[in-house]
Amino acid sequence: MYTHPHKQIDRRSISLSIDRRSGLIISLKIRILIIQMSDNIPFEIQVEILKRLPVKLLIQFRSVSKTWRSLIDGSSFIAEYARQHTETQHILLRYRDYQPNYELRYVSIVDDETFPGNKVSLTHPVLRQMCKHYSIIGYSHGLFCFYHEAQVVCNGHSFGTGRVVLWNPSIRKSVDAVVSNVADGVTYETVLNFGVCRETNDPKIVKITHLIWWGNIESASHIPWQVEVYTLSTGAWRSLSGNLPRKRIHFDFSPEFDNCYSVDMGGVLYWLAVDWDSMDGESCNLIISFDMTSEEFGEVNLPNGLAHSPDGHCLRVSKLGESLVVFEEADQMVYNVWMMEGDVSKSFTKRFTLNVNALHHPQAILGFRKSGEPIIEMLENENDFEPGRVAVYEPHSKHMYNLGFDGMSSTFFVYPYMETLLLLDQPNLTIHNEPETLNVQDDLVASCKVRSYMQISYNNDKV
Repeated sequence: MYTHPHKQIDRRSISLSIDRRSGLIISLKIRILIIQMSDNIPFEIQVEILKRLPVKLLIQFRSVSKTWRSLIDGSSFIAEYARQHTETQHILLRYRDYQPNYELRYVSIVDDETFPGNKVSLTHPVLRQMCKHYSIIGYSHGLFCFYHEAQVVCNGHSFGTGRVVLWNPSIRKSVDAVVSNVADGVTYETVLNFGVCRETNDPKIVKITHLIWWGNIESASHIPWQVEVYTLSTGAWRSLSGNLPRKRIHFDFSPEFDNCYSVDMGGVLYWLAVDWDSMDGESCNLIISFDMTSEEFGEVNLPNGLAHSPDGHCLRVSKLGESLVVFEEADQMVYNVWMMEGDVSKSFTKRFTLNVNALHHPQAILGFRKSGEPIIEMLENENDFEPGRVAVYEPHSKHMYNLGFDGMSSTFFVYPYMETLLLLDQPNLTIHNEPETLNVQDDLVASCKVRSYMQISYNNDKV
């Protein structure tokens, strides 16, 4: 029992009554109790109470005291909070308005029994001002990685500088970093991806510069591979020298479009790739993995039907719950869904086939709800220039229900995520150090050194 100036309160009465509809409303009585008694309840009990609060309230309670702010902003609390809050999934929907100005929209939807009723539009000023032309190249641990690059032509050669923005929609905070010496895409190509180290919760960006085709080796004057890793905690890039992918591996990557060729699962990145030097002399599809903790590459073989998929069969990767899945578009809007199983063997099993041809003008499968129901983009008619809309398909009943979002066709993307406090201890929107110059273009960079002096100052780092 703990004594309060006005009443006695049993420890068991300190319980949270979070409204299931919003996930953000806590009992007014408990809210007042927490604030008024922050000096009377043992600190360890305060910590346990705070760990159970939703992110929005934690952000508000940072202003209660310096002690609470220091606690909530601390790396150990952020890590423990991430480990405890894994039940409620959110879905980030990104699309463009159809008319009148084709504005980019972001909507967060709670993926529970209320779906899609509990949703909120995200109007982060950074996204509105800076990320209109950025694509999402990765997402992990509640963070989204946006990327944009600009090519520069100098003495007949083209190379560029890119910019990465990491965004946490739960706390509306962003940080950014510069990506220098982006390859021109003629002989060399730069591929980027993003993930979070499962041991340290440290966000990392992986940058790979490699030959586009091994046939270009005669025109290349330097090594065929260079891998760099950017770590947010240090704000610096460093090169990796060992355990690089084999020479003839080629990654699917397009900086102009949102990424559907890689995914982060449990602190490991998985890329769809092509091996141009397979044993049978033909190209072979496979998955390249990169462990964000050990920083080692690996290879995951696909079943023969996927490794040597027929012409016209498109592959992409996604998440289904806590599992990696590979989509195989075997025919127009007929998808085979393969799921990776086993931590060591990493074998694939064909789980089901989705045939949505019978639906009303289906356009694409965007992803899955936590329950396994596919989220599909639909067209109003067969004209690709007409508005698109998002719906959820229930395979057993073959029922489709519209989520109420209309926009430009082929601009819809969905990303599952959990609420997190990552980036809370970071200054808002800061430019970290540039990466070191790549060896693959030393001669060009020496004569035409391009640096980006983006000076963006946001003095108010409050969330």
